[in-house]
Amino acid sequence: MDTELQVTGLGDHEFLVVLAKDGERVESEFFIYPEVLEELGLTGADEEQVARYTATFLAERQPVIDVPAMVDLDAVVASYGDYADHLRQALDADQRGAAPS
Repeated sequence: MDTELQVTGLGDHEFLVVLAKDGERVESEFFIYPEVLEELGLTGADEEQVARYTATFLAERQPVIDVPAMVDLDAVVASYGDYADHLRQALDADQRGAAPS
């Protein structure tokens, strides 16, 4: 079953993320701080897209119900060694897809 995903900006680098998959549904607050993006070499990245990609990344690796109520980007970086590369690839692909031909 596909993952349903809604991302709503709450202001100040915070996003409400609603994930639903396999009959389970969870709401989480995602914190996407510019300092962490800078550490990843992604200064200026669209924070909503980062929240979206991060939620998808987590949903692919664990049951949706196990996604915590509060998700800090730096905790995801610390927990998943391949996360930073995945995020960079996702953002690069998004930029290439949006670029004029």
